[in-house]
Amino acid sequence: MRVREVFLVAGEVSGDLHAAAVARALAAQRPDLSLAGIGSTCMAAAGVALVERSERLAALGFIEVIRQVPHHWRLLREVRARLRSGRVSLLVLLDYPGFNLKLAAAAHDAGVPVLYYITPQVWAWGPGRLAEIARIVTKAAVILPFEEALLRKAGVDATFVGHPLLDHAAMLPDRTTARARLGIDPGARVLALFPGSRGQEVARHLDVFVAAARRLEARIPGLQPVVSVAPGMTIDAARCPYPQRHDASYDVLRAADAALCKSGTTTLEAAVAECPLVIAYKTNALTAVIARRVIRVPHIGLVNIVAQREVAREFWQEFATAEALADAVEPLLDAASAARRRMVADLAQVHASLGTPGASARVAQLASEMLPP
Repeated sequence: MRVREVFLVAGEVSGDLHAAAVARALAAQRPDLSLAGIGSTCMAAAGVALVERSERLAALGFIEVIRQVPHHWRLLREVRARLRSGRVSLLVLLDYPGFNLKLAAAAHDAGVPVLYYITPQVWAWGPGRLAEIARIVTKAAVILPFEEALLRKAGVDATFVGHPLLDHAAMLPDRTTARARLGIDPGARVLALFPGSRGQEVARHLDVFVAAARRLEARIPGLQPVVSVAPGMTIDAARCPYPQRHDASYDVLRAADAALCKSGTTTLEAAVAECPLVIAYKTNALTAVIARRVIRVPHIGLVNIVAQREVAREFWQEFATAEALADAVEPLLDAASAARRRMVADLAQVHASLGTPGASARVAQLASEMLPP
């Protein structure tokens, strides 16, 4: 009997984590399958045979992506050949649309079904691509509550599976436990800094976040800033005078009174952890000019996009100054403030809208059902 291969592609750190969870669930449901793909440490640990490491693919911003084009095309040719060979029974794609939509088209041409998990954010920047997605993607597993109806209206077979971060947040510590794990005084006021999960993000956000924290230290005696560092990242202590906590984002959020976050999934993690936050995002000047022309949503933070209103204040590009960020965060550090109480209630509503734990198992079940008989 021919071994069926499921080929999974995750181009970034977060995708690697979610793809690994799907791989484990799929292996438990279907031990007859062979799992291969493009990813990183988490996928390899889950038993996926990697043909390329995603660290070599990751880029941030329109201009940065250009530098990766030659390598992307070489890898694309290799995967296309694999799809045409007949060895792949199902292609599972996670996010990373610039590369993965090309793979989806190649799979469609080769007659290989495509399951797209964590679909491109066409609602933000590319509604014109919906028709193409409907043509080349067999099934979409979406993670934001409004995406299912949006994609189905465009002809995409879409299913809302819930947000995968709920799986990782199922056992959130309480505030006392989180502070004990991190070695933080139970009675201190704590500010969490989340400058990003990629090197380019940290390079652009760290200095202004630290400068904002210094201003707040001057206003709030005894304030304890702490920096959350993503897996695989390092931050030069010379640039950051505060304690760094690695791969412990939920502990940091549960321990903190408020957070200063780079826009992205961390803003939804803050909602799940009920940690009030302020959002900032900086990119290079040319990318910002392009983004202003193509971005079609009024918010940059996922927590606000899901809420469809500004739950957390946002500061983009030149508006993300240390003074502005400090002013916005300060009332959220006060347990008695109306701003903090209002935001905690709003974050609870966002959390409730994200579905229920079990996204990875639901995606694995969809994948199993899509495999040819």
